[in-house]
Amino acid sequence: MESPHKESVCLCALNMIFGFEPRIATALLDYFGSAAAIFSMDREDMDGILGPHSKYTAEIGSEALDKAVSELENAARAGISFIGRGQDGYPGLLMECEDGPVGIYVRSDFPEECFKDGREYVSIVGTRGVSEYGKDWCRKIVEALAGTGKNPVIVSGLAYGTDITAHLAALDAGLSTIAVMATGADSVYPALHRRHAKRIAAGRGSALISDYPLRTPAIPVNFVRRNRIIAGLGKATILIESGRRGGGMITARQAFSYDREVYALPGRADDRLSEGCNYLIRSGSAVPVVSEKDLVESLGYTFRKNASDPAAAASFFYAHRHGDVDAEKAAGILSLVKRHRRLSVQELAELTGYGYRTVAELAAILENDGFLAVDLMQRCTLSTTNPKQIL
Repeated sequence: MESPHKESVCLCALNMIFGFEPRIATALLDYFGSAAAIFSMDREDMDGILGPHSKYTAEIGSEALDKAVSELENAARAGISFIGRGQDGYPGLLMECEDGPVGIYVRSDFPEECFKDGREYVSIVGTRGVSEYGKDWCRKIVEALAGTGKNPVIVSGLAYGTDITAHLAALDAGLSTIAVMATGADSVYPALHRRHAKRIAAGRGSALISDYPLRTPAIPVNFVRRNRIIAGLGKATILIESGRRGGGMITARQAFSYDREVYALPGRADDRLSEGCNYLIRSGSAVPVVSEKDLVESLGYTFRKNASDPAAAASFFYAHRHGDVDAEKAAGILSLVKRHRRLSVQELAELTGYGYRTVAELAAILENDGFLAVDLMQRCTLSTTNPKQIL
């Protein structure tokens, strides 16, 4: 074992040993000052600290280190990084949580950018069976956050419903997103989200993360452990929709216990999908989301009026500053792209009836001015460069 890597190996070993009881590992790290120092203790001394009947005493030894070496080698081959508690790149807000993981696995094309100093994270969670009302508000919230110009990172859990809506809305709005998984970082659950997971991992500053060892399957108890990372990463947690029970409620309550800001989208009194949100609001555990403006400003950001309405922004921009561009047609294209993500130039031409050449020219202008992003397949998504420039 190379000495420069010894601390990472020891942290990885501790993470595998104390995965479901990280408080013990955190206490040991605080007491000894490093993971390597913990593994330098002999069995008798460790018995004196953990107690003679602790199940963990026998696990802290060379066998655990050998297993960790193999684990890190396998992770590296899979393009997955491991960051231990206290090491460079470990999220600062998780350091504040005494039950924060001893280490996290990071699957990203740009792992060094995921947890840079100065980045802010907002967690968005909710039910898997989210309604269209919930999806619409989830997207509006993300778009409003993107329009602030502060580029907060959107954190969620990659699950069906609210989670994947938040992740995709973030990517479409030009924001980074972190998906916290309840499996090992080398697998994706649910399997139907593999292509979304690939897109997340490829995004600059975005990642799939987990504190579970590689090859860990998706079992129910893992999701509860996963939720406290979502709550711990965010400066705030926003609950979109939830019944009185569910992962979203667990995450929101955990965030409240961390003394983080908690927001909930209110709903009808008799709507079971809003029962949890209404309960948190009524109990004083969450602030109601009544408008994008109030939410954004409560989080300490500046709300930009047209940021969530690119069509209105484009109409104003071209009518007042670039009179040679058809403002109505430009706004029409952006309205379609907002409603139907990743439309191609050809599809836009067919839907608008403007003709391919006209739409292609407008798309190029909109991309140049920061309203659109057009990929190599001519698929269009909204860009957030524009609100920073003209609003």
